[in-house]
Amino acid sequence: MAKLCVQLDDIHAAAGRIAKHAHRTPVLRCASIDRILGAELYFKCENFQKVGAFKFRGACNAVACLSKEELKRGVATHSSGNHAAALELAAKLSGSSAHIVMPSNASAVKKAAVEGYGAKITYCEPTLEARESTLAQILEDEGRTLIHPYNDSRIIAGQGTAALELLEEVEDLDVLMAPVGGGGLLSGTSIAVSEALPSAKVIGAEPLNADDACRSMEAGEIQPSHDPQTIADGLLTSLGDLTFSIIRERCSGIVTASEESIIEAMRLVWERMKIIIEPSAAVPVAALLEKRGDIPGNRVGVIISGGNVDLDRLPWVE
Repeated sequence: MAKLCVQLDDIHAAAGRIAKHAHRTPVLRCASIDRILGAELYFKCENFQKVGAFKFRGACNAVACLSKEELKRGVATHSSGNHAAALELAAKLSGSSAHIVMPSNASAVKKAAVEGYGAKITYCEPTLEARESTLAQILEDEGRTLIHPYNDSRIIAGQGTAALELLEEVEDLDVLMAPVGGGGLLSGTSIAVSEALPSAKVIGAEPLNADDACRSMEAGEIQPSHDPQTIADGLLTSLGDLTFSIIRERCSGIVTASEESIIEAMRLVWERMKIIIEPSAAVPVAALLEKRGDIPGNRVGVIISGGNVDLDRLPWVE
């Protein structure tokens, strides 16, 4: 394998940087889900992470890597929610500040969370072009440091710490699954697993309605999504060049899940495990419900990416 911009040593270093702030989240089992899927599942519950999502790991690591001068000027990013909240909290814990560009159609619960952490927010039209142009103007006007939501080696290393913890706690996994949107989590997971447990496979899961990662892997080049429509609002972004290069080399494959299966999986986890997960976090379980026969091996690690849900808009409530 070629040498990548992020190595296992970088993930270990990130784990050390974030240890005083990030939670070491639990790994949970569920006998009834095991029976339904005919496998042993080990759920790494990042819904219990600070800000309710794995995103705090990457944001915390990225901010910890900044110089004093960069911290003084502050940071900025664009995000539909979880990365925004994560970056604001990470900046605040380091004595810095964040300016967040959010699409106007971001979920109410995620808008409220970012506002609650005290971030400076600028709303824009819900297109990638609008997000990027608005952010570029803020960076020029305010001199802040860009912390990209996923296409950043510091973010990737931080996200990889979730898989690293899972591998430290559970031996001999056959496969580890994670949802994929922009690819930061899947990139970090792929590096951690390919280096620390090379016998295991890494499989990404994404909505069928936002299947750019699957199409990109098949085409051998990035195939961006255009206005994807999916309940998994955390997986709307397309891969970046950095994340795609890592996933293409280190990830064993991408599987997709229908909207109906995502809702079914989300409800299944709520009912059987008694934990709150968001639609994006349900996508790997949904893919297992649809494609269990395509997942190699019996011992399956699943990263539950987050638990930020608008309780007034549950997908199974008419």
